[in-house]
Amino acid sequence: MGSFRFKEFTIEQEHSPMKVGTDGVLLGAWVPLRKEDRRLLDLGTGTGVIALMLAQRQADARITALDIDPSCVREARENADRSLWGDRVEVVEAAAQEFLSSEPFDLIVSNPPFFENSLTSPDRGRTLARHTASLSFEELLGAVDRLLAPEGRFAVVLPVEEAQRFRRLATAHLWLEQWLDVRTTPRRPVKRSLMLFSRRQPAESPKSEELVIQTAPEEFTPEYRALTRDFYLKF
Repeated sequence: MGSFRFKEFTIEQEHSPMKVGTDGVLLGAWVPLRKEDRRLLDLGTGTGVIALMLAQRQADARITALDIDPSCVREARENADRSLWGDRVEVVEAAAQEFLSSEPFDLIVSNPPFFENSLTSPDRGRTLARHTASLSFEELLGAVDRLLAPEGRFAVVLPVEEAQRFRRLATAHLWLEQWLDVRTTPRRPVKRSLMLFSRRQPAESPKSEELVIQTAPEEFTPEYRALTRDFYLKF
């Protein structure tokens, strides 16, 4: 799988262990952006797809795209340079646990590794990308707590069971502001949860929504089309 074309940019993904997928696209399209969100951080950027989606959505924002895998860093840098927003995307090779910034971030996003007890892959890159051995939930939350601005927010996408555990752990650092549960079809169970956290306790109860992707193969719901139409060529 060499490349993935979006409406305004193309992702080359020959060398990155994890390819463009629905999880990352959903997170990049869904995360709410505020006018004051000017410093953004994509933790575990992979191909750089979420970073470029944020650059497309938020004019003048500067995005730091972080990854521990050298092949991801090279490919994300090349993808950014080929885009319209390469001058606003900085790609950094570093572990989230060790990364330091001179200024905090207004928004941090992550499509993190989530497998805990399953067999690891012989491919080291896929293991880093998919298994929490490279970045545990506790380490991810520690990095967010260290790097997030006082008024900043953090968004993450996870499988539903892992999301429930993550929410429990996050209460030591953050308040849940809103989340989106995602079903592949109306009859399928919830597959993914997208969550938005903040440092401040929200004035209202967390906002909960649900999204169904399709009603039948290639028959996408209006809500999914509306969410992703600025990116997918097919919409």
